[in-house]
Amino acid sequence: MRENVFHVKISSLEKERQAIRAVWGQNMKQTGDLNLVKKINKSIVLHHIRTNSPISRARIAEITGLTKATVSSLVNELIESSVVEEIGVGESSGGRKPMMLLFNGTAGYAIGVDLGVNDILAVLTDLSGKIIREVRVQHDNASVEKVVQLLKTTIRGLIEGAPESVYGIIGIGIGVPGICDESGNLLFAPNLGWENVPLKQQIEETFNIPVVIDNEANAGAVGEKQFGAGKDTANLVYVSIGIGIGAGIIIKGDLYRGATGFSGEIGHISIQHDGPKCSCGSLGCWELYASEHALLTQARRELNDDTVDLEALLSKAEAGDPKVIALFERLGYYLGVGVVNIINGYNPEYIILGGRLASSERWLMKPLLALLEKRSLPHPRKQLKVAFSELSDRSTVLGAASFAVATFFVETTVSVDRN
Repeated sequence: MRENVFHVKISSLEKERQAIRAVWGQNMKQTGDLNLVKKINKSIVLHHIRTNSPISRARIAEITGLTKATVSSLVNELIESSVVEEIGVGESSGGRKPMMLLFNGTAGYAIGVDLGVNDILAVLTDLSGKIIREVRVQHDNASVEKVVQLLKTTIRGLIEGAPESVYGIIGIGIGVPGICDESGNLLFAPNLGWENVPLKQQIEETFNIPVVIDNEANAGAVGEKQFGAGKDTANLVYVSIGIGIGAGIIIKGDLYRGATGFSGEIGHISIQHDGPKCSCGSLGCWELYASEHALLTQARRELNDDTVDLEALLSKAEAGDPKVIALFERLGYYLGVGVVNIINGYNPEYIILGGRLASSERWLMKPLLALLEKRSLPHPRKQLKVAFSELSDRSTVLGAASFAVATFFVETTVSVDRN
């Protein structure tokens, strides 16, 4: 997929070329399009500078198998385009000391957004994913129009506060809690109650900046792979626990999207065949038992308080309230029910649990692990690691910003010479 080229673990030059050919979406003739080959090689060189800098030209040539002359020429072009800079000589292993190269993360900035059911979390990052500014705003989902307007206002504030740079704001990535198509249309978001919203078109028309729309759990999985606990893991499942539950699946280093692009709606697996009706239309869905919404529904009933929110429950649990702690432990049990299905069905190396409920790990983890020990198959469980996200609820915004950056490098820096 286009947005994943710069996140793939690469084992050989030919694999790199095949991956980047897929990004360009066109078949190369056996005789070869020399201009396209150059662009592909430039992408490969940039990838290694981004992920391994500081690095020398000689080391890039050694890793990729490209000639030193080719690497030198491509690096010079990247320096001219301001995305790479020389930072001085490094240590020598014999012979001349090499000139070291550094990726220039401040050549431009990206915006990442997590469009939630009750709030909008947005960040401004540099091209390396460093968060420069963060803002969170609440909304009541009164209407599509009002939420989209608030989204635009939030984005505009980040754009106006961005530092000066060569490329400015290079793109906007938005993670959405639902199913979207390749054109950036939000087809169905059951917890928002939205259908057929042309979100990409609306945001691009307002800001005239490239926009990438993707499922928030997919963005979260890429965020974890790129910046979080999944950096060294080829097969992982990221479970986003918010008002609903979604999953992003990484298989052999690539984001898995399914046959038609709609994989990961794991919150809608049924764990109770005759359970309550879900907003998706089915019965007994996992998210009815293990989401933030499920926790709040149960808490408001048992505590007889219709205004209690997650922050209040966390405070009560910290103070040792046994009723509230029991609510979190019950939630942990039901989280375990769904995680067992993920273990038995996908056999991942790593399951990362993220979203706002990551802050309640203290009470969720013990019952979750106890259920896994009891119900998951022993062989898939043997080398599995289950953990809550180190990025807290920022996995999605970082992944969304990463999508925007990857698109920029494919379509702009790599494919078009500045002169």
